[in-house]
Amino acid sequence: DWQPPFACDVDKLHFTPRIQRLNELEAQTRVKLNFLDQIAKFWELQGCTLKIPHVERKILDLFQLNRLVAEEGGFDVVCKERKWTKIATRMGFAPGKAVGSHIRAHYERILYPYNLFQSGASLLCLQKPELTSDTKDKEYKPHDIPQRQSVQPSETCPPARRAKRLSSEATNIKTESDSPEARIHNLRRRMGCAPPKCDNEREMHSTVKLPEKREQPGEPEKDKSKARSKKPTNAVDLYVCLLCGSGNDEDRLLLCDGCDDSYHTFCLIPPLHDVPKGDWRCPQCLAQECNKPQEAFGFEQAARDYTLRTFGEMADAFKSDYFNMPVHMVPTELVEKEFWRLVSTIEEDVTVEYGADIASKEFGSGFPVRGGKFKVRPEEEEYLDSGWNLNNMPVMEQSVLAHITADICGMKLPWLYVGMCFSSFCWHIEDHWSYSINYLHWGEPKTWYGAPGYAAEQLEDVMKKLAPELFESQPDLLHQLVTIMNPNTLMAHGVPVYRTNQCAGEFVITFPRAYHSGFNQGFNFAEAVNFCTVDWLPLGRQCVEHYRLLNRYCVFSHDEMICKMASKADVLDVVVASMVQKDMAIMIEDEKRLREKVDKLGGTESERVSFELFPDDERQCWKCKTTCFMSAVSCPCKPGLLVCLYHVEDLCSCPIHKYKLGYRYTLEELYPMMNALKMRAESYNQWASNVNEALEAKINNKKSLISFKALIEESELKKFPDNDLLRHLRLVTQDADKCASVAQQLLNGKRQTR
Repeated sequence: DWQPPFACDVDKLHFTPRIQRLNELEAQTRVKLNFLDQIAKFWELQGCTLKIPHVERKILDLFQLNRLVAEEGGFDVVCKERKWTKIATRMGFAPGKAVGSHIRAHYERILYPYNLFQSGASLLCLQKPELTSDTKDKEYKPHDIPQRQSVQPSETCPPARRAKRLSSEATNIKTESDSPEARIHNLRRRMGCAPPKCDNEREMHSTVKLPEKREQPGEPEKDKSKARSKKPTNAVDLYVCLLCGSGNDEDRLLLCDGCDDSYHTFCLIPPLHDVPKGDWRCPQCLAQECNKPQEAFGFEQAARDYTLRTFGEMADAFKSDYFNMPVHMVPTELVEKEFWRLVSTIEEDVTVEYGADIASKEFGSGFPVRGGKFKVRPEEEEYLDSGWNLNNMPVMEQSVLAHITADICGMKLPWLYVGMCFSSFCWHIEDHWSYSINYLHWGEPKTWYGAPGYAAEQLEDVMKKLAPELFESQPDLLHQLVTIMNPNTLMAHGVPVYRTNQCAGEFVITFPRAYHSGFNQGFNFAEAVNFCTVDWLPLGRQCVEHYRLLNRYCVFSHDEMICKMASKADVLDVVVASMVQKDMAIMIEDEKRLREKVDKLGGTESERVSFELFPDDERQCWKCKTTCFMSAVSCPCKPGLLVCLYHVEDLCSCPIHKYKLGYRYTLEELYPMMNALKMRAESYNQWASNVNEALEAKINNKKSLISFKALIEESELKKFPDNDLLRHLRLVTQDADKCASVAQQLLNGKRQTR
């Protein structure tokens, strides 16, 4: 029955969506891709192209192979104890057919040199055994972070596309902008030789087609057609191998394209039997490049701007083409199954776009609002002031967010979401562990997964255990909303996960600290916002403490909100007043303890500071990033820098007696504010006691009608909750009023008949 009109202007709303490559969203798949990127980069810097081999007609999982060999003690131990067959079995290969020896050969060619490099080994000669495979190897296209974020869909191509990552077709190899001839010229010039003419016309192009002949499986590809010509005699003494110290075999000396150091091809690890294709880096430059910290993973914004109409046309075309059937006929179960298949494969890329976190303040809400451009019909007036209108819910009297002055996009002001098939929202909890509510205005369903608030730490621990590499480089990964993990995987590790399909016209509410994620079944339009009821207050304070440990910024100051509510104690909802009073008691106790600690450390100077007048980024603790309100400490040697009282000793090396304590309220001012809350809560208790006494009074102690009406007036004046007791009082008063009216009429009639 509740069907609000859609208030957005379909043609005027425009947005730039974010790009999502599905297999990079899933935590364990991203770990595999990152590993393969590192291997590919290692070989690329040595002028080679990584090719991933097939074993038993399926692509070899290099990440799993590397992990299993490490678990068994490393390459040397596995060889010595002949564990290759065991490793092949653990990887799912059937016993026999010498699979173990095949796997060993691939490991030795591709992974062993990389692991030797990582361990810091320098001089070792690797003998590469000849091996042929029944299937042609697949060239690996690295998906390093910059490439992941550089997808620029063209106007003519749909932004969601399927592509085999490991194509068996001949593909183009990425090269430098300079032509091969120019690159050789530079290398030869440094070696003191004249550049030879290019024999093959194809080498003049910026891309080189793979040769048709069979390559050695797993062997990084080299250009066997290019050999260094000898240096002139007068240049021999200028170049010696840094590993063996000899200048002999000058035709096998390589110059590093990073630092110009010289190395024999046969002194390197692995030894190079041919001149590498492309630029080549020496071991030292290789270490510098490969050890650079990885960039944080995030979503790139698309190049194209959409309206709702153009995005819908693209989204519907993608889904119907992908499943080869009309969009409304694709079962939700099929979409769900395909989604989890796509996020788990490294062989296939599907890229989609998601219009997420679109500010309703800028483009207008999907709900009608008073004073808005959308004009409602008389029968739709109820939706303007409805509590279920997401513009109203955060600022209702029972929502404590109503006492935050700032308009916080996404928390107090709704955000809009325009989805397409497979576009995903990753595992996350709401800022400050608040409630959230999501309404699907129209379109195809959203599939949701959720874990209860009590299981939040359990879910975090499981994800860190299964993908530790991601959290080592990005400890706050789950706060970035860029990572998912299969609910079946989480449940297998004991995390309770629930799912639902949200259809058009339905709400989904998430509770404090409840992790949730999901994806869109197709083109749809949703709106979401946060709200906080009084039961959230203890969790909100706990969250701020949690943020302090993580050095994470707060969206607003919890203490400032509490003090602002306390300053309006006389008009607060009594239930709210009672809960705020309890939270404020904890706040005062903590503040008292911390100020006493500063006094004991030697702090003497203090002054009152109106922290609420400062922008949030000017009153953040330098150490833990929390937003200061009750107090902060500063030092003259670092103007503009503050720390909260938890981190006084982290401010600077000056003696603490030089520090200045800034405080918003003295402790003597805080206690009366808390008592006002207590009196507000107790005033209701006193009123409720008087009401019960009036309603239950015996015949000889009955209250007058005037006293009943006075109790109702008091409840309205003090804004007591409209609960069962007040409603009962009103009914009794109405009945008594009717009796009094009838009695008065009877008395008047009796006078007239006399």
